[in-house]
Amino acid sequence: MQESRCPPELAIEPEAAAERAARLIQRAARALRRSGAAVGLSGGLDSAVVAALLCRALGPQKVLALIMPERDSDPALMRSAWALAGQLGLRRKVIRLTPALTLLGAYFHPPTWLLPTRGLRRRAIGHYYRRFRALLPAGESPFAALLLGAEGLRGPWLNDAVAYHRVKVRLRMVVLHYCAERENLLVAGTCNRTELAIGLFVKHGDAAADVFPLCQLYKTQVYQLGQHLELPQEILERPPTPDLLPGLDDELIIGLGYELLDRILVRLEQGLGVQAIAAELGVPVEEVRYVQRLTRRARHMRCARPGAPSWAPGRRADGAVY
Repeated sequence: MQESRCPPELAIEPEAAAERAARLIQRAARALRRSGAAVGLSGGLDSAVVAALLCRALGPQKVLALIMPERDSDPALMRSAWALAGQLGLRRKVIRLTPALTLLGAYFHPPTWLLPTRGLRRRAIGHYYRRFRALLPAGESPFAALLLGAEGLRGPWLNDAVAYHRVKVRLRMVVLHYCAERENLLVAGTCNRTELAIGLFVKHGDAAADVFPLCQLYKTQVYQLGQHLELPQEILERPPTPDLLPGLDDELIIGLGYELLDRILVRLEQGLGVQAIAAELGVPVEEVRYVQRLTRRARHMRCARPGAPSWAPGRRADGAVY
């Protein structure tokens, strides 16, 4: 993401946003009687911003940064995560997930073990993604299609491929909760408002946390906050990626860049019609309908917990989009 990507309707006062998020974290820690907080640090923007906010809210010694690479992880992201935790003065720990995923058989279904290098896996996954997209109706994407179940869809190893990437996210959260509970720590989630709106998270995975400091901020606003918090340029400039499969980044998965996506989401939440949004932004109507379709399909993933506290993703974060 670049600094210029800040449409007026998405501009924020970053210091005020940072203070609100810090107070949210402090309230959650007090209410849940936790001694600090833990965050899964991936080397990406969202987790880096959350780590910096936790440091501000609780102090660095009360924050545990868990780095959880596995066989398909990008080594550059792990290095960035380790360096950032050191820069912030956080306690940091690396737990490798490859052995557990191997025991589960995750690397055998689909048979990615036949491709021994990241380069080969990147090319194979790109080919698979394009092949699957070609089997879908016009205007559909693999990401949108799989927000619901795979009934009626065709694709090689389709169910295995879905399970393959989702189990990694859920295992990360199991490990994060285990380590947090051993020290009576709050689990901080890293989902932002854009991800929650369109379903770019794993149900019972990365949204399974105690506090969500970014749930009111769209991705372009998280970037503004990251700049304000003076995060390393390599983190700010790196293309967002879930780091689950080599060769897949957020823009390829979603099919839209974050600037346009956030501008559409803001207008959908304001209650503007599809035609009006398309005309105002100068984009095809089908692109707006596509984003609207994502938000509707993702509703089942955003099921509010009964009596959810104010620091959980709630009605205000949902708005009209959801």
